[in-house]
Amino acid sequence: MVRPLKSCLQLSLKIANITIGFMGIAMLIYGVWMIRVWQRDAADSPSSPDYAQFPWFIHAFLGVGTALCAITCLGHIGANSANSCCLSFYIFIIFVLLLLEIGMGADVFLNSDWEKDLPEDPSGRFDDFKDFVKSNSDGCQWIALLCVLTQVGCILLATILRTLGQVKEYSDGNEGEYAEPSAPLLRSPELPPSPLYPYVIGEPVNSETNYVYKIV
Repeated sequence: MVRPLKSCLQLSLKIANITIGFMGIAMLIYGVWMIRVWQRDAADSPSSPDYAQFPWFIHAFLGVGTALCAITCLGHIGANSANSCCLSFYIFIIFVLLLLEIGMGADVFLNSDWEKDLPEDPSGRFDDFKDFVKSNSDGCQWIALLCVLTQVGCILLATILRTLGQVKEYSDGNEGEYAEPSAPLLRSPELPPSPLYPYVIGEPVNSETNYVYKIV
């Protein structure tokens, strides 16, 4: 019963973890596209601001995308091995990421001047991204809700898988400690020697019976 449940939990964790990986890959692709646009603008207008350094918005997208891909790899390793330490670290990382997302969302909704807390973006990509989110607010809200639910699901599945692994290790340890030695089934039990017959060494004299032996 434990093995099928463990396999089902591992498969579910992998599927939920792949969703986080897709988000990371999408952010990396968008970050690379912004780099190409930034380099094209640098080639067209060399008198513009310093194009040798990418704006903070591009760095943020690339950093978050790389972090999500790394978390996905960690979650896949933890789901495959069901290692307690790996799953604990994965749960901690996802929990910290979830807290950061909740904090950023609360700052955006509760603070009307939240844009002033961010540095200036000379590329203008942050304004484009903000306008895109505003024009597609319903879709972006569903995507944000999906991200949060996926991360919560990953935490729950990893916690259950970690607990199941600990229970199985504990039961296996107790079973091995108190297990009684069992006799092999195919080996005939050794009978004690009869007091009527002495110990003899040799080959049988009469082929018809196995009870008469030639004493050496």
